[in-house]
Amino acid sequence: MIVPRGKVEVGFLKGFRNLVLKLLKSDYRLVIITGGGGVNRHYNKSAKEVAKIKDVDLDWLGIAVSKLNGELIRVIFSRQAHTSVIDDPHTKVKTNKNLIIASGWKPGCSTDKDAVLWAKNLGAKEVINLSNIDYVYDKDPRKYRNAKPIKEIRWKDFSKIVGTKWSPRISAPFDPVASKLARKMGLKVVILNGRNLKNTEIYLKGGKFIGTVIK
Repeated sequence: MIVPRGKVEVGFLKGFRNLVLKLLKSDYRLVIITGGGGVNRHYNKSAKEVAKIKDVDLDWLGIAVSKLNGELIRVIFSRQAHTSVIDDPHTKVKTNKNLIIASGWKPGCSTDKDAVLWAKNLGAKEVINLSNIDYVYDKDPRKYRNAKPIKEIRWKDFSKIVGTKWSPRISAPFDPVASKLARKMGLKVVILNGRNLKNTEIYLKGGKFIGTVIK
């Protein structure tokens, strides 16, 4: 969403900023967690073309990219957000701001899991995952033309789709380890297409939306 093709998506960020400002005016409290996205994949691929790289070092590379993306988001909310990007989701943040910007944390822990840990830290009941898909599907729509979109699914059934094991740079709507923890916590996760911010706003207002609810 932030840097999809090697270039900062200014149009998306303007719309995203406007939506977040609306939410803050309505007394929402938010933690925005940035991933590494396309830049991370590009850096990882390039590094592996130069030398044999350990997974742990590829993870550190991705975390660095997520922190850079986090700083970009923090800057555009400099008046509204806590003063620094936080990586450790267990941090007890002392702030009078209703917006915290967070990044990747440590190797072996995806930003999906970071989001769940932040929810646990703050007692939140819901995580919204803005991705580039409209729905979770019963199988990979890139491989199967008959893949069916899912509007609502239980965690036990979702785990049958994504599996139970996590690996670096896994391609899944919500990673298996994060899903297991979210299920244990009774957390609701909503998958929405971040390119459709109007749809995100409709969801938050309780309207009819496009996306998948996992609970």
